[in-house]
Formats: sequence, C-alpha cells, structure tokens
Amino acid sequence: MTSSRFCAALTSIVADLSRDLPSEERYQRLLSAMQGSFPCDAAALLKLENKHLTPLAVDGLSDDTMGRRFEVDQHPRLARLLHSREPVRFAADSDLPDPYDGLVETEDQLLHVHDCMGSSLYLDDKPWGVITMDALQTGTFDQIDPIELRTFISLTEATVKAADRIDELEARVERGHRVARALIKEGSEVEIVGKSPVMKKLQEEITVVAQSDLTVLIQGETGVGKELVARQVHASSLRAEYPMVYVNCAALPENIAESELFGHTRGAFTGATSDRTGKFELADGGTLFLDEIGELSLAIQAKMLRAIQNGEIQRVGSDQPVRADVRIVAATNRDMKKEVSAGRFRADLYHRLTVYPLLVPPLRERGKDVLLIAGYFLENNQRRLSVNALRLSTNAKQALQHYAWPGNVRELAHMLSRAALKAVAKQGRTRRTVIIDTSHLDIGDMEPAPAESVKTKKVPSGIKVSLKEAADQFQREVIENYLKIHNGNLASAGHELGISRSNFYRLLKRLELR
Repeated sequence: MTSSRFCAALTSIVADLSRDLPSEERYQRLLSAMQGSFPCDAAALLKLENKHLTPLAVDGLSDDTMGRRFEVDQHPRLARLLHSREPVRFAADSDLPDPYDGLVETEDQLLHVHDCMGSSLYLDDKPWGVITMDALQTGTFDQIDPIELRTFISLTEATVKAADRIDELEARVERGHRVARALIKEGSEVEIVGKSPVMKKLQEEITVVAQSDLTVLIQGETGVGKELVARQVHASSLRAEYPMVYVNCAALPENIAESELFGHTRGAFTGATSDRTGKFELADGGTLFLDEIGELSLAIQAKMLRAIQNGEIQRVGSDQPVRADVRIVAATNRDMKKEVSAGRFRADLYHRLTVYPLLVPPLRERGKDVLLIAGYFLENNQRRLSVNALRLSTNAKQALQHYAWPGNVRELAHMLSRAALKAVAKQGRTRRTVIIDTSHLDIGDMEPAPAESVKTKKVPSGIKVSLKEAADQFQREVIENYLKIHNGNLASAGHELGISRSNFYRLLKRLELR
C-alpha cells in the first residue's frame, strides 16, 4: 500500500459526502475505497439493530450474506469488535468461530487459516455497527499503518453519520409530503350531506360556478356549513391541485390585517425582522377563502378591492406590485345589503364579491336532511368512541326533526357528540348497539321549530260538512302547503309526504289540484 493510494481513497470518500447518493451505493463505494487502501479479499459493513448486526454492504462475500442477521450473542468475533473502541485483529489460529465461514468463495466453502480484522463504529458515543476485513492469505494485514487505519475508520464513522442524517431528513420530507397529500386529499374529498330540494339546488349552483373563476360570496346563518361549500367550490374547480388558503377575517386585528393578507418586507414596521409572504401570494394559482369578510375594516376593504380588481398586491413597506393569480371565495353571516346601506361595507367591494352569490339554507329548511346529517356525525362519533354502533331512537329522530336549530349544522354536531358520550357512558362501550334517546339530547332545553310546514283552518261553527269533505279539505291544505314549500315541485312534495308519484298525481286530480 502506498500513501498515494490511501490519499486517493480518502479523497473519493470525502467527495462522496457532498454527493446525492443512495445509502446502499454510498456504503458500497466506501468498501471499495477501503479495499483499495487495505488489500483484502472480503469486506463488510454491518449496522447494529436491536441485538443483531445487519449487513448494509458487502464485497467478496456471497449474495445471501445481505439477507442474514448476525445475532451478536451467537458470534463472539463480532461481539468483541462491537465492544472495543480500537481496531481488533484476530490471530490466525484463533479458536473463535468466524461468522463468514462458508460465505467467502473457496474450493471447499470453508475459511481456513487467514487474516481477519475489523473495528467498531461509534456515533455520538453509541455503538452503531462494525466494519470487517478478511484476507485468505495470512500476514496480509501485517503492514497496515495503524494511523491510516484509524483515520479511515473515523472517516467511515463520518460517512455513516452523514448517511443516517440524510436518510432521516429524507424520511421527514417524505412524511411531510405524505401529510400534505393526505391533507390535500382530505380537503378535496368534500361531501355536502343532504337530499332536500334546497340542498340539491345549492349543489347544482356549486357545480355551475366551480368551473369558472368568478368571485363567489357565500351567505348563510352561523353554522350552516359555509366553509364546506367553499371547499367544494375549490375541490370542483380547475384550481383543485393548488392550495385553498383560509383567512378568518373576524380574527384579524386591524393593525396586522394588511400584513397577513398582503405580506410585508423586512423593516416595514417594528418587529418586521424578515420578509413575509401574505395570504394572497400563498394562494397563488389556487383559491383564497375569506371567511367572515363582513368583519373587515373599511381601510382594509379598500386595499382588498384594489387587489381583486387588478390581480396585484403590494407588500407593506414595498413599492413593487406582486402578481397573484387568485380566485376569491368569501363568506359571511351578515346581511351584506344592510351593511352596505349602513355604511359599514363598501358598495364597490360588495358588488365585486357578489359576482356569483350562493345562499346556504338553514338546517330548519332542509327537512329530513337533519337525519342524514345526524347519521354522518354519529358514524364519526362511533369511530371516535370505539363503539360497535350508535343509533337514534324513534323519539330522538322526531325530536331532531322538530327542533328549530338556531345553531344549524354546527349545533347538531356538538349536540350529537354530547349525546353519544352520555349514551356510551350509561350503556357501556361493549354493548352491541348504543341507543341515543331524547334524554341524551337534552331535549328539554330545546325550543320547538316554528309550525310553518302545515297550517290548517278551523271549520266555522254552524257549518255542517261531511267527514269526507272535511278530510278532503284538510288534504288540500296540507298538499298546498307542501307545494308552496317545494316551489311547486310535485315530485319533491310527494316524496316529502311519503306518497308514490303515481298515487300522488291521482290524489291531486281527485282533489282538483291539478
């Protein structure tokens, strides 16, 4: 061995540290450099995992070596290497069994008297593994320079540490990508539960507007699911592969609202220690969802209007405009026309936002949808509470349908979570079916829904009518009310009344309503 060969080997290893190499290739190149510096017939790099050593790279050993796991307790040579902080060379006549016996290709598949040495590898004062060298000719390692050997071992430790760090970082990045993909998938799998006519109409409107880049204003009471509608608009759009950035305008303090929305440059104000990207830039290519937009101050409204009109934003502290390709979807529970009339919201911004308005109906107007949504939430609670089945009693179903739901879907979700917890606590998790009754719903604290669906007139006193005439009159009034609720849609009204289409049409004809 010459110093030039050793220096060349070290140079190649150092150069590899800065290269983007798979761990397997990095370790294999390390063994090749070692064999170029310290001639041997076989070499191996093994990592300590639990109580065994796993080969990560081998050279001169049979292919099946890579599939083996060497139990440290069963291989005294490897155990001795692992527990020594100095290189170990085994005597040619050592009676310790060789772990590679039969793995080095010889005529009789046996390792006869030969040279064998190796060293432990430590990272941060903890044993990481071992590196081994075997030569078929005795005396092969007599001329090894111990300083050069220790230098090589130190560089080997640096290599495996760098590889471990790279693998760890790559694993973190991959995990981050998986999380991001999962979140994107979760955000794209949007389902609005409901089959009532008003919800079908909303779904149709979402489908129509989603394919465009029109600005959307979603209006509705608190808790109706405006954010869910916004997510479906985004998920159904051509921008679905890009982010939907959420901004809660009600939670934006006026003094930092401009920075949050448009970003700022370093030194723009006290505390601005670095440049910051605003929500508009983050949403570039995607959708910016401005929730509770009615809460923005008039000053921020003016800057918002300019951003929407020109497609450009300006960071606080900068004179340079920045282009942002953003689709705006806004939401509010306020009556925006009244807000404009009262001077609390700019009329020009309001008209920019209402290019395509969407109205999310309150839960009390969705009919039997309340039971569908309840089923959705109960299924989630069933998984969360680890119970076999959560079911609503008949009385509980009736109670849900007759309640006014001032808090809408959000109130329903919270109420069912409480009810499920109470029912499980009382009936036990191991029960085959946990039944939620009105007692679990705190029904006594609820207010009944306004009686809007059916209004009947009393028969004036003194007027005599037959029972059939009274029944027909009652049916007419009920059907007329349902037709009014469903905007004259016969199929929807008949479905809500629980009457088949053919029977409903015959009934309408008999009652002279058609």
